[in-house]
Amino acid sequence: MTTTDYTKARRLLTKRDPVIGALIKRHGPCGLADAQHEDAFVALVHAIVSQQLSTKAAATIAGRFDALFDGKPNPSAVARVQDEQLRAVGLSTQKVRYIRDLCARITDGSLPVQTLNELHDEDVIQSLTQVKGIGRWTAEMFLMFVLNRPDVLPVDDLGLREAVKRAYKLKDRPKAAELRAIAEKWQPHRTVATWYLWRSLS
Repeated sequence: MTTTDYTKARRLLTKRDPVIGALIKRHGPCGLADAQHEDAFVALVHAIVSQQLSTKAAATIAGRFDALFDGKPNPSAVARVQDEQLRAVGLSTQKVRYIRDLCARITDGSLPVQTLNELHDEDVIQSLTQVKGIGRWTAEMFLMFVLNRPDVLPVDDLGLREAVKRAYKLKDRPKAAELRAIAEKWQPHRTVATWYLWRSLS
């Protein structure tokens, strides 16, 4: 797993961008290290579960899903249960299909989940988005919160765009190109800058 020097990242971001520097001063140490997921499979399942749901509803269903496997879900265990059991914890038929596809790809080796950390960011995204129900945003969250990649900029994230609008006093939420331009000075620590912008909304 990649490790990030958060002290160095904060120092560089503060030097390059006073707006981010102010957020760093206000919110203190970066909490990304504490938010990392150790189990890649569980992280991906939870990402699928959370699609189009409130945080509270997603957490409830994810908790029931994990409990179905005594807190240790894995592809082979999921393959052994019936669709009805998965739907009983609150999963839609579509999400059951997505999770089945994820399990099948891990089992047959077409998604080498244990070695994704050896790939470049874009290659990780390419691999993950082959799975039904996993889009670029979910893959970017995987890069940030499972592989601990330091320089991810999820330009389609509405929370990030709203935070940038407020922090930089823009009239509208920035489009992808504008957000990338603003974020150029954050490299190679765009993940850390993104975390502080998300934090500024709470």
